[in-house]
Amino acid sequence: MKKLRVAVLFGGRSGEHDVSLMSARSVLGALDPEKYEVTQVGITLDGEWYNGGNTLDSFTQGNMQGLNRVVLPQEPSHSALYILRNTNHGEALEKLSDVDVFFPILHGPFGEDGTLQGLLELADVAYVGAGVVGSAVGMDKAVFKDVMRANNIPIVESMLILRTDVEKDMNAVIEKIEQMGEYPFFAKPANLGSSVGISKCNSRSDLGEGLMEAARFDRRLLVEQGVRNAREVEVSVLGNEEPQASVCGEVLPSREFYSYESKYIDGTSGLLIPAQLPAEVSDQIREYAVRAYKAIDCAGMARADFFIDGRTNRIYLNELNTLPGFTSISMYPKLWQASGLTYPQLVDRLIELALERKAQRDHTEHRRTT
Repeated sequence: MKKLRVAVLFGGRSGEHDVSLMSARSVLGALDPEKYEVTQVGITLDGEWYNGGNTLDSFTQGNMQGLNRVVLPQEPSHSALYILRNTNHGEALEKLSDVDVFFPILHGPFGEDGTLQGLLELADVAYVGAGVVGSAVGMDKAVFKDVMRANNIPIVESMLILRTDVEKDMNAVIEKIEQMGEYPFFAKPANLGSSVGISKCNSRSDLGEGLMEAARFDRRLLVEQGVRNAREVEVSVLGNEEPQASVCGEVLPSREFYSYESKYIDGTSGLLIPAQLPAEVSDQIREYAVRAYKAIDCAGMARADFFIDGRTNRIYLNELNTLPGFTSISMYPKLWQASGLTYPQLVDRLIELALERKAQRDHTEHRRTT
């Protein structure tokens, strides 16, 4: 049987570049060489695409020597990656490989927010994960919360703040936030993941510092009311038109909250799978996850993150990650493993879903015919 040609994209321009490299290593290790012909494509922090040798190792070491610049033409007639060569007559394209499926492992802006998906749509290729709309809405935490409100899915109180407002009058912004409720608050960039730029704010001075930290990474900031004694529960979702939810898992943070450091640096946070929850609470969380997934027109995969109020057991959906972490310690694959789907089987299924989604797009007419 002919091998599927899969191009794995990793790195990227966002603050989650290093997380992407860790995720990509796990995905590449799970792709069966008997089934797939794999092309590695690394994207630098400057947005340049490279291939050659073991591209991932080169990116991990920060050494691009020996790699070739590659491009994906946006014209639908190509469906291939090309090496960009410098010649005496200028730049020229040389075909590197035809590609059946692109597998983006790019977290954060310029990879998870619909921009890359737009390029892949223009090129008319199959790709793993959500489309332009699902990616963009899932990435922007403020817009996502508005969609959840419209669909009667419970979320914590939140407020959108612009960086220009913070720069203009920090005190006025803080006073406005304090009208939302009591401390603690969480300040975060509206468009970033992996807990980058997030601060827990227990006081007015904390809040000022948290807003400035979040403003480093985005022009739109989100401030959320903290949930006291919160339990952090996550569920993985898989599918296109008929998504399925995994068992629930609980995060046991080693720090004050599930920060970037506790996720990827010290790795000391615990994961309890399955979460010890009453059956009705677990079922409700899984139902909310699937509803949220459908509400933003997600496809392929997503991880839904929830809070449970330790006093009232009330459930709040925090966010939906459309390209969740795929590292060896990531919750998304671990939850599916606990649900009976191994890591290699999960990767296979994601590729199948990408091809199914492409087939659906091919059935859509884009211009009127007579």
